[in-house]
Amino acid sequence: MFLFNRKASRLSVDQARTRTGGEQPEAVLLDVREKSEWKDGHAPDAVSAPLSGLVGGAPLPAPAQGQALVVICRSGHRSQRAAKLLAERGADAVDVEGGMNAWAAAGYPVVDERGNSGSIS
Repeated sequence: MFLFNRKASRLSVDQARTRTGGEQPEAVLLDVREKSEWKDGHAPDAVSAPLSGLVGGAPLPAPAQGQALVVICRSGHRSQRAAKLLAERGADAVDVEGGMNAWAAAGYPVVDERGNSGSIS
């Protein structure tokens, strides 16, 4: 059973936060930006899987395997591509409209690789 309606392929940052946060999240927040972007700032509970690796056939990181996925990038363009690619591979994947830019603008936390306050690059 899929947790998301396949026709609703984009989520707002509020919907993404609700579905990936809390004590029992419905989905994993999958950040498909490159490692340098990730290091500068990401959502605290996100899992990194750069789009370049996914396009090259890399498997999902262990915490994302077999899970519903909410895919995020900087602005929402790469995450759309990644969500489509992952759905074609059988994953339950939707992307976040506006990406990490919208996430940060909504006031949601962004941390760097050390867990300190981060920034979106």
